[in-house]
Amino acid sequence: MATFLYKLGRLAFRRRHFVALIWVALLTLAGVGAASAPPAGSTSFSIPGTEAQKAFDLLEQRYPGMSADGATARVVFKAPDGGKMTDKANKATVRETVKELRSGSEVASVADPYAGHAVSKDGSVAYASVKYKVSGMELEDSAKDALKDAAQDARDAGLTVEIGGDALTATPETGSSEVIGIAIAAVVLVITFGSLLAAGFPLLTAIIGVGIGVSTISALASALDLGSTTSILASMIGLAVGIDYALFIVSRYRAELAEGREREDAAGRAVGTAGSAVVFAGLTVVIALVGLSVVNIPMLTKMGVAAAGTVAVAVLIALTLIPALLGYAGRRIKPAGEKSRLLGGGRTPKKPGRPNMGTRWASFVVRRPVAVLLLGVIGLGAAAIPAASLELGLPDDGSQPVSTTQRRAYDLLSEGFGPGFNGPLMVVVDAKDSDHPKTAFTKVGDEIKGLKDVVTVTPATPNKTGDTATITVIPDSKPSSATTEDLVHAIRDKGADITSATDATVLVTGSTAMNIDVSQKLNDALLPYLALVVGLAFLLLIVVFRSILVPLKAALGFLLSVTAALGAVVAVFQWGWLSGLMNVEETGPVMSMMPIFMVGVVFGLAMDYEVFLVTRMREAFVHGERPQQAVVTGFKHGARVVTAAAVIMMAVFSGFIGSSEAMVKMIGFGLAVAVLFDAFVVRMAIVPAVLSLLGKRAWWLPKWLDRVLPNVDVEGDGLRTDADRRDPDGEKELVRA
Repeated sequence: MATFLYKLGRLAFRRRHFVALIWVALLTLAGVGAASAPPAGSTSFSIPGTEAQKAFDLLEQRYPGMSADGATARVVFKAPDGGKMTDKANKATVRETVKELRSGSEVASVADPYAGHAVSKDGSVAYASVKYKVSGMELEDSAKDALKDAAQDARDAGLTVEIGGDALTATPETGSSEVIGIAIAAVVLVITFGSLLAAGFPLLTAIIGVGIGVSTISALASALDLGSTTSILASMIGLAVGIDYALFIVSRYRAELAEGREREDAAGRAVGTAGSAVVFAGLTVVIALVGLSVVNIPMLTKMGVAAAGTVAVAVLIALTLIPALLGYAGRRIKPAGEKSRLLGGGRTPKKPGRPNMGTRWASFVVRRPVAVLLLGVIGLGAAAIPAASLELGLPDDGSQPVSTTQRRAYDLLSEGFGPGFNGPLMVVVDAKDSDHPKTAFTKVGDEIKGLKDVVTVTPATPNKTGDTATITVIPDSKPSSATTEDLVHAIRDKGADITSATDATVLVTGSTAMNIDVSQKLNDALLPYLALVVGLAFLLLIVVFRSILVPLKAALGFLLSVTAALGAVVAVFQWGWLSGLMNVEETGPVMSMMPIFMVGVVFGLAMDYEVFLVTRMREAFVHGERPQQAVVTGFKHGARVVTAAAVIMMAVFSGFIGSSEAMVKMIGFGLAVAVLFDAFVVRMAIVPAVLSLLGKRAWWLPKWLDRVLPNVDVEGDGLRTDADRRDPDGEKELVRA
């Protein structure tokens, strides 16, 4: 591995024009593809195997033309103080608005509030339900504008009007904080390298990689049914790892220059050693992201695969474009320890020969391993305590900022009709195999009326053939509450009894039931996913480190950091701690896919730091140093770069906290905190403490396993002879390899 990458790095350094041209061409091709591709259509959200999805599919078959997946809007009207929606003038305004709404070409139906009994008991609030022929993502801007204009006309007539539902679904925005994150990354790179040029390379290559990845996602969005969140998450992860991977290779290049190597040879060795770590670190991230497919939620699978593709591009760019750019830079990239004149280069160090911070910290940990280990474990354990109170759910309009019309519509409906009105349950009765369908429909309605926490049960609405009916159930509690979840399970339990008595199948669906089923499916998949991802990465790390205990320690450390990060997410987004600072206007259940997504992404990123830091230690150990001294040497060369990489990754992830999308905001915060815990507590404190306590046993590997495992030579031991000779035929050898 190291020898092949060494030759690849030298080839890219020599043929820099060709390499740069290839990447510019790929970026251009992806950009043209994104610009010419049709706009993304409907982002379907299906959960195969769940009861809610089965009911949804049944509605598609039995109610043709009802546009079961079409966008919906609730135009909510509130009368002025002292007035009622049943007043003559207000009635006329509402009916004029309904007439205006029905004129839209994409509108399937509009329900008149007065004909459908959609007026609150006190007469202060009414609503009109609008059903569209297409989904919210497919709605034309003209249809959305017509909806807003109709609402504005009613406002001008003196009513308070707000719009709920998914018809006004907008592409999430990340805000200016993302730019701030990149700016912080730039500052950290300049401080780390002491050179504006060297600092610019990781940023440039990361932006190129993300540009290729996101443009490709945009080009394929329509064909592969990719949502807007997919590209945001891909850019988030791709930008962070892209900067880090390039940072490690440039840093190793400068270290090789400091040892007196020629620039081409230094580039080859940087790619051969640090590049090997990049390859395996990237593989762990890809495994974790692609592994999300085991959950069997298509949207999550697409998000994971798209982000994994962006990570793969980041790895390839780090291995090829970085050495090419180093070739262009020439002598303007200084050896490690030297700064450019603009940033103070040429000055005499104040304390020559003084060990760097990484060396001093590692020496302290080696002297006090038990105290550092206990402090780190207890601290992360305390941070993880809130995770025991984790409640999962999916966001609805009630989690939107109060400044949005969707949230204000949600609050008006809760005020006029009760909190459960925002999360109605749709009960589908399949009586195709029943001898008395009408009796079955009536029995289902009567049974549901007898359950607690039920406010309203509408009469059954059969289809044209009379073999299927829908019943709407309004709970007494809000959609995301545990009480509503208990009601869904109670209806399903009653359905089992009804099936045995009438041969009719009872299914519960609707957005609220769908959210409950998603949460349950994700909970059930978490442990199998964790076992798969950690298991595969464990095997990969055994190959990299040729050790059993080091990968085991890496996995256990990851579990500590991810649990502590989940605890922080619960404290902020569920309990409300520091919610004002994070601009979290509404606390509530944590996003259902947050734990499993964090497990996947954080595990991949955690292994990044493990590989980058510990390979330096193994390299020193393999070259003859004592285990404790190898720990110090690893920190001497790697701590500064790993610290910079972690700060950069935290800055990039924190930039997404400003997103208008609740899921992106939560993931950005969770990943930033996870990197903080994993890089600075686990990898910088617990790992050296454990390795110091284990000594030589840390690198133990059974002899039979040592013979079976391939030697990937991540530490670059095979380059000790190759590096000393010039390789004029390196290109031919690379082709043969």
